[in-house]
Amino acid sequence: MGDPAPIVRAAASDLYDAYVLKNYPRAPLTLVRGRGTKVWDDQGNAYLDFSSGIAVSSLGHCHPQWVQAVQRQAGELIHTSNLFRNPNQAELARRLVGYAGPGRVFFCNSGGEADEVMIKLSRLHGMRKAGVEGKCIRVICAKNGFHGRLFGGMSATPREAVQKGFRPLVPGFVFGELNDVGSFAKLVDADTSSIFVETIQGDGGINPCTPEFLQGLRKLCDDNNLLLLMDEVQCGAGRTGKFFAFEHMGVRADAIAMAKGLAGGFPIGAMWVGEKAADLFQPGMHGSTFGGTPLACAAALAVLDVIESEGLLAHVSRESAPWIRELARMAEDFPRHVLGIRGLGFLVGVQMASDSAPFLAALRERGLLTAPAGVNVIRLLPPLNASAEELARSVALFREVLSAR
Repeated sequence: MGDPAPIVRAAASDLYDAYVLKNYPRAPLTLVRGRGTKVWDDQGNAYLDFSSGIAVSSLGHCHPQWVQAVQRQAGELIHTSNLFRNPNQAELARRLVGYAGPGRVFFCNSGGEADEVMIKLSRLHGMRKAGVEGKCIRVICAKNGFHGRLFGGMSATPREAVQKGFRPLVPGFVFGELNDVGSFAKLVDADTSSIFVETIQGDGGINPCTPEFLQGLRKLCDDNNLLLLMDEVQCGAGRTGKFFAFEHMGVRADAIAMAKGLAGGFPIGAMWVGEKAADLFQPGMHGSTFGGTPLACAAALAVLDVIESEGLLAHVSRESAPWIRELARMAEDFPRHVLGIRGLGFLVGVQMASDSAPFLAALRERGLLTAPAGVNVIRLLPPLNASAEELARSVALFREVLSAR
């Protein structure tokens, strides 16, 4: 008998066209390998990846300590369900409580799920506050926010592009102006249970809350027995130079949603809830088959270990300041194209004067991967361990694109 015939694989682009749901406007690029801040496509072209899987690849690609931890755990125990304990979940909960403060942690698989359980937490708090189910359900969110695409999070996201086609939505959500405490205060009534905001609006265009705004929301919640729910799915896990972005603002939350960069590329979500509301969930009220598996928690523990051992919070704080200054100079040198820079740490939005799509494509052609956000905003999300040289390279590539237009 001769050698077996080689397996012929169709091009990924053809398979996507034939079989994958067309719910994403994907770039004409097939990525096949990554190392550190770089990825390679199926044609052998290298790119500086400052999209980081939309803030997920917090340690870059294939960090050796992360890879070793995941490989080791995959050979020991992958899944148990939450009917049993596993030591990695217990240790990860302990570590997260160490960052967030006294409380408890629920594990799930994504930011959308973490936001969803926070909405359920709000309903339980409202029931305890009112003494009856279904009355105190109002949640005040910010205009232009984004809290995922499940029904609760979608209903908390006041954007036609997200909600269209899926009405009727979950009732009870109202919306104030970001960084305007007064607009939130006007919406508080006896049926209000919580205030739910992103510390830095990510998908909405990299819009940070001001310290005064969050401090005002904290007081509003304290004065009216409301929960302050913080969505840190994108801006948490060290991305701003603090583990949680709201630490910059001098406030504490009653509950925090986490995901994205928490496990460096492995799917995980988590909700921390403080002692004030940690007793609201009882057995049978919520669950997750895959939440907090030994493998997912091993990946997250490896991320925390690297953040701490390599001093990445201090690194982000130190290196982001000159990087953001250089990005801001683009608005001075290219005012026809760049209106301004927003963000904190390694979560930065470049506000373009026109459609950002041609600039995203041009950056990609020159070897820099970025992500869109909001209206004509280009989102830059370097890994937490990106070097000063790599940050400078991203600015140089951006300037090349602007100079050519």
